[in-house]
Amino acid sequence: MSLTLPGIRPAGGLAVAQRAWLVLVAAGLLFFVAHTLGAGGHELDGFASTWVYDTLELLAVAAVAARAVLIAAERAVWALLTLGIACWTLGDISWTVVYGGNPPFPSLADVFYLGFYPPTYLALALLVRHRLSRFNASVWLDGLTASLAAASLGAAILLEVVIRDTHGTVLAEAANLAYPIGDIVLVALVVSVFGISGRRPGPGWAAIGSALVLSALADGIYLYQTADGTYVSGTPLDALWPTALILLAIAAWSAPGWRCDVRLEGRPLAATPLICGLVAVGVLVDSYVERRNPVGVALAAAAVVTVVVRAVLTFRENGEMNEHMRLLASTDALTGLGNRRKLIADLDQVFAHGAAEQRLFVLYDLNGFKRYNDTFGHPAGDVLLARLGAKLAAAVGEQGSSYRLGGDEFCAMAVVETSGIERFLDLTTGALAESGEGFDISSAYGCAILPEEAQSSDEALRVADQRLYAQKYQSLVARGQPHAVLLQALEEREPALREHVGGVAELSLRFAAKLQIADAALEELGLAAQLHDIGKLAIPDSVLSKTEPLDEQELAFIRTHTLIGQRIVDASPALNEVGKIVRATHERWDGSGYPDGLAGEQIPLPARIISICDTYCAMIDKRAHGQVRTPGEALAELERLGGSQFDPALVKVFCALEPARQPASVTS
Repeated sequence: MSLTLPGIRPAGGLAVAQRAWLVLVAAGLLFFVAHTLGAGGHELDGFASTWVYDTLELLAVAAVAARAVLIAAERAVWALLTLGIACWTLGDISWTVVYGGNPPFPSLADVFYLGFYPPTYLALALLVRHRLSRFNASVWLDGLTASLAAASLGAAILLEVVIRDTHGTVLAEAANLAYPIGDIVLVALVVSVFGISGRRPGPGWAAIGSALVLSALADGIYLYQTADGTYVSGTPLDALWPTALILLAIAAWSAPGWRCDVRLEGRPLAATPLICGLVAVGVLVDSYVERRNPVGVALAAAAVVTVVVRAVLTFRENGEMNEHMRLLASTDALTGLGNRRKLIADLDQVFAHGAAEQRLFVLYDLNGFKRYNDTFGHPAGDVLLARLGAKLAAAVGEQGSSYRLGGDEFCAMAVVETSGIERFLDLTTGALAESGEGFDISSAYGCAILPEEAQSSDEALRVADQRLYAQKYQSLVARGQPHAVLLQALEEREPALREHVGGVAELSLRFAAKLQIADAALEELGLAAQLHDIGKLAIPDSVLSKTEPLDEQELAFIRTHTLIGQRIVDASPALNEVGKIVRATHERWDGSGYPDGLAGEQIPLPARIISICDTYCAMIDKRAHGQVRTPGEALAELERLGGSQFDPALVKVFCALEPARQPASVTS
């Protein structure tokens, strides 16, 4: 077991000094207590009461002084406490050496004893300021309530006894009253710390509290016995004073950096005011029955007042906390803008109460952000999003509100006249743009005028979302052929998908040529085969690349890709028929497919062809969600599924076409 003081890891000579100090004070205290219990005989009275007693206190002074000298942190605190316990020690030395254990009252010893209190008050006040790290009005009121309740109880008991039994000169009465008042204030200060910290003050404060309680207890018993004429020197009572000073020395070396962090989380907020309020009420009731001194009554009344103030403050803090939680629930943590929850609530409010003024609802999507994120990393991406969010909020200004819906999607809703819509869109899209060396961020948007173009929050989001995708697509079309641009986007997202759809398109065209489909229809079929997986642009990578079996939620997500694909393709009017084929590529011959549950020949012929070719390529190529099969195994599986998943007549033709096909080297 370590003999060093708790909470500190000293090295070298300091550790040795600590162990020696602990051994000395422990041996000295044991000897002194044993002597007061009658061991050793009267021949050791002078040695025990003078040399051992005073040496114990001097060791305490030396330990606290060493803390002040050797460690710079909080030096003023421990220098003041050194002065305080040195005064107390000089009082005891005066008592035993100068007056031979029988001083007059009051005497020089009382001057030193009372000199203990002022520097100790200052030291504890500084310690409170240094070590209570967080200010909160309610917890400081808890500390004040605790100190007032403790002071009122001490005044009602200890001070009452002293006042009742003190007789003599004014100076003697003042000296007698000074001790209990000083002790009450010190104990009240420590009790306040316990109240503030929620009864978890740490080892240092526990040692200080124990020391001051022991000192106050010893003083109270001594004053009572002196007034009653029953005090006898050399009893176990005398051991309480040096023990108190030694505990203060232990506190000085209990983790020089310990702090008492005031936390509200997990804290029983009503405990301190409730307990202290009951103590104060008890003192008031007792004073009414017994007619106690007015000091205790005044302190108890003040404690009750602080409990009332604390209750009022608690109600206010609860209201502020609820408002804070409401803001957190409706605020995007990264940008400080409103989140999706806030947007839906604001939209619902608009539609519930009717719009007195026309509102423009705009959905924005960043172009180039994924590449920026991949190139510069997610922390840089977060910083960019926060910057863009602040710029958007500034652009919207007092006209309305701005939101971040997640990822790189933003939104704005503002009161805008028709004539000002173009300017508003220019300002906001400009705010959501940044460029630099190696990156260029811009934004696409889709908007709806409320309530003219939508009558619910879901409808507003749907209209804006459709127009957003249409604009993104049109901007791509402006730079090249529609299908080529879409395929380029697909390749950037997932190169393996581009290779897979290329293989499906090639096989589908060979199959369709075997069926003697007209050239015009062949062109649509080829485009649909290339674009049949375009909707997977909207599927998260974590789902698209998952190697384990997909769960129900993930499967439902995957099954939306044909609808998304049609929406993307339909943005170009010239590709509307292609979009219909893309939508139907995952229907089944028996009607159990998706998204529309079409059956048999209700499914467009190009979609039935693409479905067979897509499944065949998926089986013979290395796929994320399946097992690689040989061409023969894949054809056998198609034949097995003919009549349920696939058109059986088409499967028969396909199997006749593909007996010699080798496994493709592409992956998907």
